[in-house]
Amino acid sequence: MNYVLALFLPPLSILLTGRLFVAIIVFIIWIPAIIFSGGLTHPMFIVLAWILIYQARQDRQLRNFSRRD
Repeated sequence: MNYVLALFLPPLSILLTGRLFVAIIVFIIWIPAIIFSGGLTHPMFIVLAWILIYQARQDRQLRNFSRRD
């Protein structure tokens, strides 16, 4: 679900992974980038959001795995 959200609103998706500071910085850069480039930079923010979502999921799995031991 978060991957789909990243397609439309990357800053919100990053915020939902728990990275508040990164989400704020991305939002500040994302809005002018969308306006001035006509959306050409949008894929860059999608990839960033997907990487951060993947890292958050891996961290959560690692924490769950270490609790079982």
